[in-house]
Amino acid sequence: MKIENSKGTVMRDQDGFTLLEIMVVLVIIGVMAALIAPRFVERADEAKVDTTKVQMKNIEQALKLYRLQHGAYPNSSEGLNVLVTATKGGKHYMDALPKDAWGGDFIYLSPGVHGEVDILSYGADGQAGGSDFNADIGNWE
Repeated sequence: MKIENSKGTVMRDQDGFTLLEIMVVLVIIGVMAALIAPRFVERADEAKVDTTKVQMKNIEQALKLYRLQHGAYPNSSEGLNVLVTATKGGKHYMDALPKDAWGGDFIYLSPGVHGEVDILSYGADGQAGGSDFNADIGNWE
């Protein structure tokens, strides 16, 4: 719509959003974010559990190779460090010991409670026990 002022200049009405309309849109975005954000956080925690299980599988494979070449698994006192320590020929089974997805060290038991060897992560809280994402994760699961 065109409007002329007293000097004959043509001015236009400017259409735009009112403050109320902007506030309604912001509230809708906030509600959507509140509903969707927890799902992303849960997926991230699930991914960390899966990553930790994959790391355990990698350690298990290195331990199996160690057993094939030495006739037995390393005992608990030797621990997982034997996998990264070079042998006489300069060979080692892993370049570095992985950490669990939360940055914690894996616990190694040989002989294990659940099998020949047990590899354990204390989960998100880094303490024994717990539930949900704080629960312990073992290679026997």
